[in-house]
Amino acid sequence: MLVVPGEYALWRTRELNFSIRKSGDAPGTVRHVGFERDDAPEFSKYVDSNGLVWETFSSMHQAGEIAALWPDAKYDPR
Repeated sequence: MLVVPGEYALWRTRELNFSIRKSGDAPGTVRHVGFERDDAPEFSKYVDSNGLVWETFSSMHQAGEIAALWPDAKYDPR
């Protein structure tokens, strides 16, 4: 589990990777849905016809994003 107070929370198990991130959007809205796949060659995203962002990434891509946004957060997905 990783928590960046007031900004981000991540829960990881072998079966599930679930995170919540504060956004400038109105309360109760969904900013994006992501799928972690360790065979993902790169981070990718697309926007569906409803405006929802869909992302695919590996655990290492996610770790890199966390390190870039919150350098003081200690997170290692291994």
